[in-house]
Amino acid sequence: MTEETATGTPAGVSEPDKGAAEEGVQQRGKWANNMEFIFSMAGEIIGLGNVWRFPYLCYKNGGGVFLIPYFVFLFFCGIPVFFLETALGQYTSEGGVTAWRKICPMSEGVGIASQVIVVYLNIYYIVVLAWAIFYLYQSFKSPLPWSTCDNWWNTEICHSRSSAFSNPHMFKPGSNWSFLYNITSPPDYLENFNYTNTSSEMDAFLTSRSPEEEFWINRVLRMSDDMSLGKINWDLAACLLLAWIMCYFCIFKGIKSSGKVVYFTATFPYLMLLILFIRGVTLPGAGEGLRYYLTPDFSKITDPGIWRDAGTQVFFSFAVCQGVLTALGSYNKYNNNCYRDCLALCCLNSATSIFAGFAVFSVLGFMAHDMGVPMSEVVSSGPGLVFIVYPRALSWLPAPSFWAVLFFLMVLFLGLDTQFVCVESLATAITDMFPRQLRRPGGREVLALVIAASCFLLGLPLISEGGIVLFRLIDTYGPSGTTILIIACFETIVIAWVYGADRFYDNIKDMIGYLPFPVLKYCWLFITPLICGVTMLYDLTQSQSLAVYGYKPGIWGDVFGALLIITPLMCIPVFCLISLYKNRQKMTTPSSDLRQAQPHKPILTLCNHVIFKAQVKPYRHVEENDKMVMGEPSMV
Repeated sequence: MTEETATGTPAGVSEPDKGAAEEGVQQRGKWANNMEFIFSMAGEIIGLGNVWRFPYLCYKNGGGVFLIPYFVFLFFCGIPVFFLETALGQYTSEGGVTAWRKICPMSEGVGIASQVIVVYLNIYYIVVLAWAIFYLYQSFKSPLPWSTCDNWWNTEICHSRSSAFSNPHMFKPGSNWSFLYNITSPPDYLENFNYTNTSSEMDAFLTSRSPEEEFWINRVLRMSDDMSLGKINWDLAACLLLAWIMCYFCIFKGIKSSGKVVYFTATFPYLMLLILFIRGVTLPGAGEGLRYYLTPDFSKITDPGIWRDAGTQVFFSFAVCQGVLTALGSYNKYNNNCYRDCLALCCLNSATSIFAGFAVFSVLGFMAHDMGVPMSEVVSSGPGLVFIVYPRALSWLPAPSFWAVLFFLMVLFLGLDTQFVCVESLATAITDMFPRQLRRPGGREVLALVIAASCFLLGLPLISEGGIVLFRLIDTYGPSGTTILIIACFETIVIAWVYGADRFYDNIKDMIGYLPFPVLKYCWLFITPLICGVTMLYDLTQSQSLAVYGYKPGIWGDVFGALLIITPLMCIPVFCLISLYKNRQKMTTPSSDLRQAQPHKPILTLCNHVIFKAQVKPYRHVEENDKMVMGEPSMV
């Protein structure tokens, strides 16, 4: 006799979407075409980390040698988890929370934890866009305000320097440099100075604070002496508001609007990056910079730190364990080839990181060549690279305003599509949790506005006089390596050992028409959780002492950081206990409306041995024609 669910539907056959049938409740949308999905995913995973983090990690960890652990983590952790989350979203057609609830009720906390991390990202990541907008506005001025020392924010220790490349006439004997200083004659140590050779005078010259640093510290951040939050910098608040307005109008209609915007926001940075790359490699000293970027130092391959850096870079760059991939995949049509798309996107992301390194280090090589100093003195990472080092290099080029505008446009759009996709992910998760209330006309617009307004207000302390400390704390402990590695372990364990790797493989085959590479199954079962677990344990043994421009937050910073880490992780056991309290017998039972093409097959086998049997007794042989019965409802 055919086994049936409580609603009378044969087990393994999907039920209609009840929510969509209710009066006034809109049907869940789909991408208009596959390219919207591709561009949205590319916009999310290709961001500022490709430009300001990967090249620096390559240089720091032995140049080309860093690619060895990077690709190990990519193939055995990054791609498996990236594909797992995307396929989960496509299979369940649910956001980052309800997808886990449907696949395994007790794992709902995994989805909640990922959304907490998305909230962190929505609050602090957009602050970088506010800085970029501020710099973009200043880039239209001539001379660039960060290139001189005669501004109200400059101090006595500020000393500017012109480039021999852009101003060769300034480096001839007898040249007058007094215009760079608030004095009538040049300093004694600049007289009869040979600017073609490194000397002690040059060392003294370089130890002074550059105008780029003073612009960043005294004009943009306007840090208070004691690093207290102090007052809000209202020009930055206006930039933050503008960034949120741009983000809101990108996603307020859901994928109907964001799916169109990504055609521009995901491709424009590549054009800018290509232009900067071509300009960079044609500068004197570029070859030396590229050599430092890629020259392998095989002695570092045994350093555990290089493996930790590679792992955290892969997880950060691929946006895993944030629910974003699941949300974007959930808008795919059921039979979309997400396996092919994920492999292509992972290759694109890694290639972009490597290519960005060429663009960055060619310019840094030019700086080192022009200043006559080692590469180690100009290499930086994070905001220091984007808002101090790179602007300094651009100010030394002919037509510096033009190059500065191009650079900060690239930074703005690199961050913008990552930001609005994160907001889209959070809105999708909340909408799928409360479809009756939010999947109605106007509901999506109101929800997006509430998210934008709330995150804008929560982000205001980050642009106060001491806000850079909060920014660094959230950046370090919010989407931290420890949190993401633990979530990745739970995700792979739930799919592979609780739901069943073989059952999930059958679901994927039903969607794309063939089985993925078999190694993925064993990555989910053993390799990925093992590597993540070992990396997490090593990460926990390393003491982190966060200092922001010499200021150490102290005990309050440690407590705040611990709360940032604990808050998402505590969701996992809490919701597991809630599931245990609600229905102990069905804690691991998938939702009955999930489509199962092979419900009679074992859910997990190893070496042809059945580990976990089928949860549904066979009721008939599943023929090819069954796919017609289980097919997607027509969108007509």
